[in-house]
Amino acid sequence: MRNAYLTYAAKRLAQAVVVILMAYVFTFVVVSILPGDPVTSVLRDPQNGFTEAEIAEIIAAQGLDQPIYVQLWNSLSHFVTGDFGLSMRSSRPVSTLIAEVLPSTLILASSALAVALALALLIAYGTQFLPKRYGQGALRAFPSLFLSVPSFVIGLTLIHLFGFQLGLFRVIEPDSFWATFFAAVALGIPVSAKIAEVLIANLDHESRQEYAAVARGRGLGQTRLFFKHLFKPSSLPVVTVIALAVGDLLGDTLITEAVFGRNGVGSLVQRSVVTQDLPVLQAVVSLAAVVFVLVNLIADLVYPLLDPRVKLVGGRKRQVVDSETEATNTPKEVTA
Repeated sequence: MRNAYLTYAAKRLAQAVVVILMAYVFTFVVVSILPGDPVTSVLRDPQNGFTEAEIAEIIAAQGLDQPIYVQLWNSLSHFVTGDFGLSMRSSRPVSTLIAEVLPSTLILASSALAVALALALLIAYGTQFLPKRYGQGALRAFPSLFLSVPSFVIGLTLIHLFGFQLGLFRVIEPDSFWATFFAAVALGIPVSAKIAEVLIANLDHESRQEYAAVARGRGLGQTRLFFKHLFKPSSLPVVTVIALAVGDLLGDTLITEAVFGRNGVGSLVQRSVVTQDLPVLQAVVSLAAVVFVLVNLIADLVYPLLDPRVKLVGGRKRQVVDSETEATNTPKEVTA
């Protein structure tokens, strides 16, 4: 088992590295062919006051006078070592610009994930133990409702209700506790819908199993039955959903920051798009790809450790399912 897991982990790690490198190359190519010339729009802007000699020096320092494949190799070599270059607008290191705004974005994203998990858990619990009139009706409709409403609409509604009407936070103080909380709620509600849907479907399946009927017959309480017997097997697929939800968080965080006026990665991207600051854009997009790939890699590596039904054969993940799973839970190997 240990050798099989190490082989599987090595293969997944190699695949993740290849995906990250391909994502960087793709980002470099896309950014390079964007309409507009960043040299003309930034360096030759009369308001900047650069002379032709200074422009030539900056172009040479950025390596923009070299062939595209040389630029790609130099850029990729620097990226691997953590050097993202200099901003074309401020001439400051891109890594410094990102480090200044990254904490705000991380706080918002992590808070939103916590809100999403808590909300999904509450909805899933209610669908199992509340009266059918509520649990089977209204609560089961919440995930579809949450998915249909964009996060910026939720954010604007929360700002109007809790900011302007109730005065719990001030719009001019976006980094305050309540402002951060409601921004996390606006960002976490759509994410919670996907988690809740998967969790509810698995809870429905597990609650029909014989062991659940036996536990109820022994007089086990609802809360204990939920957390001790139903939640653990039902939550395993949620690991994959959470990893995929990171992509939604990365995208929606930029919009939510703009709605709540937070100075995070979103505002940095917005300024970079307006000024065509390509080194900053490329660094942010590449880092987002790295985060997404790493989170999914962690989920793939953790899943075999959490689910005993998953067997590793030849470095590949296979799930054990029985031809009589519904009745006896006797394992049978099938490809996942």
